[in-house]
Amino acid sequence: MQVNSEETTTEAEREELETIAEALGRSSRLANLLQYIGEKYFRGESSQLTEYNIATEVFARSKTTFDSGKDAIARVETHRLRKRLQEFYEGAGRDRLLQLSIPPGAYVPVFSRRAAAVPTLKAPELSGKYEDRTGGLTAPEAVQPTQAAHDESAPAQVGTHALSRPASPIWLYSLLAAVLILSVLGVYRFFRSRAASTVATVAVGRNTSDAALQIAHPASESMPLRLLAGYSGTPKTDSAGAVWEADRYVHGGGAWRAPEGPIARTSDRLLFRQWRIGDFVYDIPLRPGVYEVHFYFVASDPAGEKLSTFRIDINGVPALKGFDVNSDALGDDIADERVFRDVSPGQDGVLHLRFGSERGAPKLNALEVLPGIPHKLLPVRLSVQSTPFTDHAGQLWHPDNYYANGLTSSQQQEITGSPDPDLFSVERYGHFTYAIPVDTRDRYTLVLHFAEFYFGPRLPGGGGTGSRVFRVMCNGETLLDNFDIYKEAGSLHALTKTFYHLKPSAQGKLNLTFEPIANNATVSGVEVLDESQ
Repeated sequence: MQVNSEETTTEAEREELETIAEALGRSSRLANLLQYIGEKYFRGESSQLTEYNIATEVFARSKTTFDSGKDAIARVETHRLRKRLQEFYEGAGRDRLLQLSIPPGAYVPVFSRRAAAVPTLKAPELSGKYEDRTGGLTAPEAVQPTQAAHDESAPAQVGTHALSRPASPIWLYSLLAAVLILSVLGVYRFFRSRAASTVATVAVGRNTSDAALQIAHPASESMPLRLLAGYSGTPKTDSAGAVWEADRYVHGGGAWRAPEGPIARTSDRLLFRQWRIGDFVYDIPLRPGVYEVHFYFVASDPAGEKLSTFRIDINGVPALKGFDVNSDALGDDIADERVFRDVSPGQDGVLHLRFGSERGAPKLNALEVLPGIPHKLLPVRLSVQSTPFTDHAGQLWHPDNYYANGLTSSQQQEITGSPDPDLFSVERYGHFTYAIPVDTRDRYTLVLHFAEFYFGPRLPGGGGTGSRVFRVMCNGETLLDNFDIYKEAGSLHALTKTFYHLKPSAQGKLNLTFEPIANNATVSGVEVLDESQ
């Protein structure tokens, strides 16, 4: 582990890395790379920070065919990350005392302390996070530097130049400090009054000071919007590399911490660690357009208790009535997700989501608003892997999700018959199910991706035809019966099965069941495509 001669604490280093990851904003490739480097570093696994591991584990290159001489993805992206780090510390992060860097020719991060800096005067904070629309880094919780910071003729304000100035009398320091405090208070009152007047035109009757913090940078400037309901901490990153923020744009209800324990049908426990409970409303400012809204729930009451129902209205129109999380998810401690397409802001430019009590109090764990496709749900692509996967067409496959039961197994042998052999590097096998959330109004195409890499000559399981036989069902309808991968495609060869016009359940799910007949059922990839025109 490399550190500057002036020792830094692990806690401070973690905080610095999280600050940089947040400042990277929508540059998800670089954010994923930085998180991976940080995880290895803090686990004491810096020796594993190699070009091969970064290329295959972060950028989904083939573990069997990757050639660093032909593919420089790890070097190129790390070089980009170095440049962004340099830009950050020369710009918005120039006042930070701890600095993260990645030396040329290496992938191990270095944390070092910088010379004390004279703080730059900033305007009062008006938003949770500023995002540079050009893709550059900006400091979280801060507005952009003043013009003087960009004027090369202005006096130097950082580094050793500040430290080399002659000492001034104490009375002069005191006078300057008093003037500075009065100036900041004046600027703060000005910005607060301006922000409050802006909010008044958008959300009459809301808490003005709270809303002003939110309206200054509308959600439309940082799409997608992902909020952890009832959460007030630093942003969290899920298994697909998506960033989830603290709760905002909401009034009413209260925050509750979820008890520790496993949650079924999710690969992202972090979405269900807290609730917002009670009657509450989200007022989210959006630009005109079509959006997709995802609500995430988990039941907190033991199964078998009486119904505890509530309703959700979207812009005053009922979306869910008599909704009970336990009933919808089929049990306690099971993740549940409901999806709605073709959602747009109201005439006031705000998306209004109202959660109201019926037989019980509303509960929400997380909320997601995505730019949508008119009259069509965004594709769902799941790879039975623990990290995201990008195929040859540039399509993102999310880590395995929505499953219950079964085990996973990986293999290192090359799969033929597919332009994306890495899709088949892991299988889920056994007797298992998926409950994939979709909009209830549409019909869907289901694409299943299989490969046999256990049974067959010269493979661990031996045998051949008849060694593995299973069936696949969707919402009770049999899609495949007596299905034998080896019989149709042999070993180590991709096999795809496609099914059309599938109708979701009343709960907005495609419930897939993989049921063994001889040995275990298996699957490596699942796609769900909306058939709407």
